[in-house]
Amino acid sequence: MSATSTRHDPFEALDAADFAFTRCAWVDAAPARVYAVISDVSAIGRWSPHATDVAFDKGAGPRVGAWFSGRNRRDGKEWTTRSQVVRADPGTAFGFVVGGAEDGIVRWGWTFRPQGRGTVVQQSWQLLRLDPVLGTTRADLDALRRYMTDSVEATLTALAEWLTEERSGRQ
Repeated sequence: MSATSTRHDPFEALDAADFAFTRCAWVDAAPARVYAVISDVSAIGRWSPHATDVAFDKGAGPRVGAWFSGRNRRDGKEWTTRSQVVRADPGTAFGFVVGGAEDGIVRWGWTFRPQGRGTVVQQSWQLLRLDPVLGTTRADLDALRRYMTDSVEATLTALAEWLTEERSGRQ
């Protein structure tokens, strides 16, 4: 290798924008109710297979700029994340960025659209920047996206079931 050549880092060649997805589900509840449930981050453990112990900071709530913490688990590992609400439109949309709006790593978002007697919930996940903690190769990040897609699909299914049970009074 000559002094003028540089080494190419495959991680640097990846584009975070390639790692995103959206999934939808119909739930048996009005958009305002679905928003109230989703924006109450402390309830996420009811339907998320991988997040627990989520709570807003003292005095905070579902409003833009608010911070919260939560425990996550994957592949036998557990860690705590800090997230900041970046969108809070009651009955319409809710979103947060893991790591905060300024330097976050992942954006989570939900939109709520009325359909019939219920709501179409659209949940999205988007990698905002590359970070070695999430993986250093395309294969690592593809596996992460698949894992997160499976998690979102399980979450939406559990959310729909929970809201149906709530509506029928079986909770």
